Formats: sequence, structure tokens, C-alpha cells
Amino acid sequence: MKKKQIIEGTVDKRLFPNKGIVKDISIDGEGCPGARVTVKNTLPGQKVRAVVTKARGDRAEGRLLEVIEKAPGEEKSPCPYYGICGSCHYLTLSYDAEQELKEAQVRDLLRDVFKRQGDDVIWDGIKKSPERFEYRNKMEFSFGDEYKDGPLALGMHKRGSMHDIVSVPECCIVDEDYRTILEATLDYFAPMYMPMSEVVASGDSKERITFYHTMQQKGYLRHLLVRKARRTGQILVDLITTSQEEHDLTPFKDMLLKLELKGSISGILHTTNDSLSDAVIDQGTEVLYGSQFFEEELMGLKFTISPFSFFQTNSLSAEIIYDTVRDYIRIGMQNEKEGASLTDNGQTDEATDAAINLKAHILYDLYCGTGTISQLMSPVADKVIGVEIVEEAVEAAKVNAKRNKIDNCEFIAGDVLKVLDEIEEKPDVIILDPPRDGIHPKALKKILSYGVKHMVYVSCKPTSLARDLDIFLDAGYKVDRACAVNQFPGTVHVETVCLLSKLHEAKHHVNVKLDMDELELTSAEAKATYKEIEEWVQEHYGFHVTNLNIAQVKQKHGIIERENYNKPKSENSRQPGCPEEKVKAIEDAMRHFQMIK
Repeated sequence: MKKKQIIEGTVDKRLFPNKGIVKDISIDGEGCPGARVTVKNTLPGQKVRAVVTKARGDRAEGRLLEVIEKAPGEEKSPCPYYGICGSCHYLTLSYDAEQELKEAQVRDLLRDVFKRQGDDVIWDGIKKSPERFEYRNKMEFSFGDEYKDGPLALGMHKRGSMHDIVSVPECCIVDEDYRTILEATLDYFAPMYMPMSEVVASGDSKERITFYHTMQQKGYLRHLLVRKARRTGQILVDLITTSQEEHDLTPFKDMLLKLELKGSISGILHTTNDSLSDAVIDQGTEVLYGSQFFEEELMGLKFTISPFSFFQTNSLSAEIIYDTVRDYIRIGMQNEKEGASLTDNGQTDEATDAAINLKAHILYDLYCGTGTISQLMSPVADKVIGVEIVEEAVEAAKVNAKRNKIDNCEFIAGDVLKVLDEIEEKPDVIILDPPRDGIHPKALKKILSYGVKHMVYVSCKPTSLARDLDIFLDAGYKVDRACAVNQFPGTVHVETVCLLSKLHEAKHHVNVKLDMDELELTSAEAKATYKEIEEWVQEHYGFHVTNLNIAQVKQKHGIIERENYNKPKSENSRQPGCPEEKVKAIEDAMRHFQMIK
């Protein structure tokens, strides 16, 4: 293949986040056996035409020219801007097909990590967002034009463009109030708009308004930030501009307050941002109306949120993530506690004895944002310490904890890399919810140095997660279980949650030669391992059983257990009984493996 050649082929798979692998390629009607081209923004099963932009041997990169044939089951997009706006990629797929694709992408990225530990991972699948559309509680719209010197636009960047903006008054991942505010804001500023070329030519823009050009570093209007709480309906509107022009924004505020909305506006703000970056950066905020905060409710707790505080963008799906985190912590501590009866030498260890009532002593919540996870985890720890670099988020976290009457959470403002050296209380459980790029290598080294038994890693970018997990495995951790959560339906993004546990390190090594006859291994015991039974139950019943559960059922059926294998610590110690539903599931697994009839 050569650059500028036109190829046709079928998309075999799609790699995270948006790279389609095109195979069965032909050029001018002639096949190219073994060749493959990476073409962005394509879906598995599509037949496409693309132009080669980079070529090396039988592998190349291309730019999509046309979808010749749709993928099987591909539907018409409910959004009129699909393919034009750069945000949503999966709106022509059914929700189930999107789920399957994202799950396959995450598992593909984590495959090498799982193989390193012998695929000894319980995969809990991908969990759906309760809502596919109108789920977002935050949007940042950009001002610009759809083409050079065209009319003012307010919306999202066009796909593949850093400059052109497409107005999206019918965007389907936000609700009606967002669309109303978006359209009203554009209608308000459009009559006053003057293209920068006319401003330069006339030299006078006092009565006119411009948008900020990142290349020229000139202009006024930059972004419109809208946040709306899913449960309370409170709305925060923030107009972000430069300081290059002065305009009275009172009429703009009055216009917004007259809009007919399903929710209620709690605050209208004006933020100044003169930074060169296209990101929304707060360099001073003026309150035009109401408050600088809005309130949201999650899992029975209330949270006060500022315009720039981190808070999960999908409130209903966030509850699924946090519930999973809480479950994973409990599972980790439960496994550790039950391991008291299942250690190889029949003895409990101090770490297991410490896991009393499945409660951590000190729990670190690193990259805690407004302290959502910290407060939700407060019942399973004596003390939670949250660390977050955004100071206003930390202040909000303190206010939130006080409002929720939670007194065992401490929040510290600062970079995780530096703050860890200053905290005297050492953790026994750590929760990690880092930014998209993952954990800084130096911070990760400090985190690993604590050697805690269990960590839960929440990731919004599976490529960063895969990189960091490799380092965890090198440090003696294993992934116990993991799942994906479709936090952002329609888009390429997906969350992943992993439970990590520290492998037991043997203090002494003894070489032993064993004769299999000496083990007195029964034929029933030889048919399946504890892990195989556990995985069979997970697959067929959808819940987790422990080694202790399995041992109790095996004893019930007279399958020989070595005396020291699950021997209690003392004669009067009590072990929890195995629930009936788990007994039935384990017995079915044992029948499957022909251990019992």
C-alpha cells in the first residue's frame, strides 16, 4: 500500500477508543492478503472506503471517506448531528450492541494483565447506565463558527476539527433544559456578534461581541458551562469569557431567568478565563444571580457542587460505580477474614484478625473530588482520608460531610504525590479514582509502598488502567475481580472498576518432595478446584461463593478435607454458616464436575 491510495474493506474490530481495524482489503478491485488499515470512527461489520494517510509494509492508517455498507443491526441515529459532532460515536448501535462492544474493548486491553496472573480474575461483565439518553449533569459548550467568518455557533467541536463548532440544539445526551438554555444563549448573543475579520477591519467593537480565537488569542466569548442535578433539578449556568471586552451581562441574566424550565436555576455566573488553553479555567468568578453552587443527591447523601468541582457526569450511573466500589471493598475484606480458616498451615494471621466486622481502620480515598466516595465509604472504615488537588472541591467535601453528619472523614487539599509524605496515619485500604491519564509513576510508587491488603481502582480510561495494573502486578498484587460500567452511553468512554489484593508473601521456603499417595486425595476432590467451583457458580448463578462456603458443602457430602485445611483457630470459634442458596449453587457445581450425584 502507498499513501493516497483508495482502499475498500470490512471493519473486523474496533480498538479503544475509536480505531477500526479494516481487513479483507482491496485496491482497484485487487485483494491485498494480510493487509490491514486502521481507520478511525468506524464500526465493526461496516464496509468502508478510505484513503491511506500513512503506510508501512502491510499495515497502514487511513481516513474514512465513505461507509459503503452499514454494520449488521446498525440503526438510524436519533441525533441529527451524528457524524458531524465529535462527541457521540455509538448512536447507530443498539444499546446492547454498544454494551458488548465496550466490554470487548476493555477486556481486550486488560487481556495481557489477566494472562500474567493466569486469568485468575472474576470478570463481572459490564453494567448499564440506567438511562441511555438525557443522562449528563454537566456540559461545556463552546462558542465559535461553523466555518471561517460564518455566523456565531454554540455547541460542540466538529469531528476532526479543533476550530469549527456545530450548534447542537437537539443534543440527545442532555435534557430539555440544557437545550433550552443553549438555544436561548445563542439567540441572545448572535445579533451582537461580529466576526474577528470585521473587527480588525473596522477597529471598533464596542457595540459588538466576538468569540475567542485560540490561534489569534483574541476575542471574548469562550464557553457556556451548564450543570443540572438529576434529583434536585437545580441548574447552574456559567458564561466563560476573556477580559478583552467589557459587556453588561445583566440583560443576559434576566433573559435566562425568564426561561420556562423544568428545573430551577440556582445560580448564574460569569467566569473570566484569559489562559491560552482551550480548557475551561477559573481565573475569577462573579455571581450574577443566586449561588455559586448547586445541590445533588446520591445514595441518600446530599452534595454541594461548584462549577468546576469534579463530580461524576452521570448521577444515576455514578451510584452503580460507587455501589460496586463498596461491594468490592467488602468482598476483599470478607475474603481476607474467611481466609483465617483456609490458610495453608491452618493458622490465622494478624492481618486477618484485624478485619473485624469487615471494617477498615484507615481508608485512603485518593483523587477524591468533592468527597463523594469518601462519604459513601465512611460506614466501612474507622476513618477516611480524602486527598484532592482542587482546593474548592476539598472545601465542598468538608461542607458536604458536615451536612451529611459524617464525622469520620478528613479531606486534604494537595497533590497526591506530595500529600502522602505528610499523612502520619497509614492506610489498610486504598481507593484510587485518578484523572484520565492515570496515576503519576512517583505517586504510584508511594501508594504501593504502603503494602495494603486491598485497593479498589476506578478508571475512566482503560488504556491508563492497563499500564498501571502492570506495575501493580510487578509489586505483588493481583486483580481479584473487575467490571466495566457504561458511564457515558453513546460516547467512546467507559469506566472500569478493579479489586486488587496483595499476594501473601512466604517468609520461609522449604523444598518438599511429595508422593501423591501420601495426600490421600479422593477421586471427588481431584475433579475440581475451589477456583473452578467458584467461577462456575459465578457464571451460572451470578453471585460469589467463598472457599469457606465450598469447604462446608464438601464436608456436608463427606468429601475428605485435610484436618489443617479449615481448622478453626480455637475449639469454641464459630464459623458463619453457608446460606441455603449458596449451598444449592455449590452442589450444582459439584454435580457438574461429577463430584457428587
